[in-house]
Amino acid sequence: MTTAPAGVTASIPGRYEATIAARLRRAATDRVAERAWAKDDTLWGPAGQPEVADRLGWLDVHDRLLAEVDDLTAFARQAHADGLREAVVLGMGGSSLAPEVFRRSFGTHAEGLILHVLDSTDADAVADTEAAIDLETALFVVSSKSGGTIETLSAFHYFWERTGGNGAQFVAVTDPGTSLEQLGTERGFRRVFVNDPNIGGRYSALSYFGIVPAALLGADLRALLGGAHDLEASLQQPDPAQNPGVWLGAVLGELSLHGRDKLTFVVDPPIESFGLWVEQLVAESTGKHGMGLLPVADEPLGAPEAYGVDRVFVHLHDGRRAGAADGDAVVARLIDADQPVITIAAHGAPDLGRIMLLFEFATAVVGWTLAINPFDQPNVQSAKDKTKEVLALDAPPDIPEADAAALKKLLGGHPPEYFAIQGYVAPEEEFDGELAELRALVRDRTTMATTFGYGPRYLHSTGQLHKGGPPVGRFLQLLHEAGTDIPIPGESFTFETLKRAQADGDLLVLRDLGLPAERLVLRGDPVAALRQIKENL
Repeated sequence: MTTAPAGVTASIPGRYEATIAARLRRAATDRVAERAWAKDDTLWGPAGQPEVADRLGWLDVHDRLLAEVDDLTAFARQAHADGLREAVVLGMGGSSLAPEVFRRSFGTHAEGLILHVLDSTDADAVADTEAAIDLETALFVVSSKSGGTIETLSAFHYFWERTGGNGAQFVAVTDPGTSLEQLGTERGFRRVFVNDPNIGGRYSALSYFGIVPAALLGADLRALLGGAHDLEASLQQPDPAQNPGVWLGAVLGELSLHGRDKLTFVVDPPIESFGLWVEQLVAESTGKHGMGLLPVADEPLGAPEAYGVDRVFVHLHDGRRAGAADGDAVVARLIDADQPVITIAAHGAPDLGRIMLLFEFATAVVGWTLAINPFDQPNVQSAKDKTKEVLALDAPPDIPEADAAALKKLLGGHPPEYFAIQGYVAPEEEFDGELAELRALVRDRTTMATTFGYGPRYLHSTGQLHKGGPPVGRFLQLLHEAGTDIPIPGESFTFETLKRAQADGDLLVLRDLGLPAERLVLRGDPVAALRQIKENL
């Protein structure tokens, strides 16, 4: 076992120990912990580099919100007292992923609101959300850092019209001075939460973007934020051997430089959805300038021989959980197969604040290790620009479906390549199950790491790494046409038109970069169509 800070155990092949030890010594010499907490932007490059010094508000936002717990709790209870029974987060990426993890991990408190998250432009997804709620007793949380996110505003305009424009049913979470802040004021929103602008979207889980939805569902905010507060002392330790954030970031960064750049998460219940949030954090922060860690979340566990030498595993382990020993046995086999495995203690949903801050800090340290800026996203705009180009066309571009030969060629990769599946389809539990089986099938046949993201959500998450990270991705896009389209009030295009433009735009950008990318169309029932694809591989 490799020596690690308290709460962390690591089994790392001996051939990496010398270089990791050297990296940790350098972290101490460079005073990584001290400079991070001092918000010294030169830790990540030249002084004054854009999106560094003004992106470090996440370091202590949990402490500031701890002082607001009573107010946030009172706000949520008042919503319930006023007859509201459900809350719907309208957001994308950093505005939606933490709320989704909190929703799945905490469930709903007796006095809380049932939380839903809509981060899709699929017309079926919009319709499914509407069908799942009572429009008269729903509170809509319109969440956008920039205030102008096209997906979020499209959903807002739709539900504003469907509720008859009742401002008491809407809340905004945004940065100061945005058009959304102005909109919320002008239309009489129940409340406008103005977030610290010095926090990037993917680092915003413990700011208003994550904590307002958590308050509404009735999560224990003191435990959630307090866990992050309690971790601070460890993260301020100058000795990397005593600092879990510096240690983890330095180790993961160093391993990635030696080809172990497929960061594979094994997460125990009830926080197994953690991967949804952490994949954006890691991918968008590190995937640039031809390098980066590919986060692999929710890939079914396989036999040791199913994995290549490009993997590193992180196990978030809750030893109190029934059946934990079964997962331990799988992880033990990976260790026996000489795979690097890092195990981090996890203690249920209330512990998410601590774990999130740990990974935020570690990801920032990976940026130091790789000599990149972990707070910018230079390649995200390309897909947005291409989407606008496609929307301006009289008809969508002609993108033929992959035939059997093209699909066979796409599946012909091997590590260090990875296989990314992108689904432009309404999220559905049964679809997720079929998709997991498809991923396992591809992984077992090729030993390639596999990922999956719903479109357009992944554009705000792993899309940065797809385009800016190591150019070793292979991409399969699954496109489904909703049964009934839905107009977007005030726009000349519909939800399905927007979704199709986003799918077309991203596929074209990937191909422009010379990356292998193919499309299959899911006709009729998407679950049945995906099952057929899987059977024909």
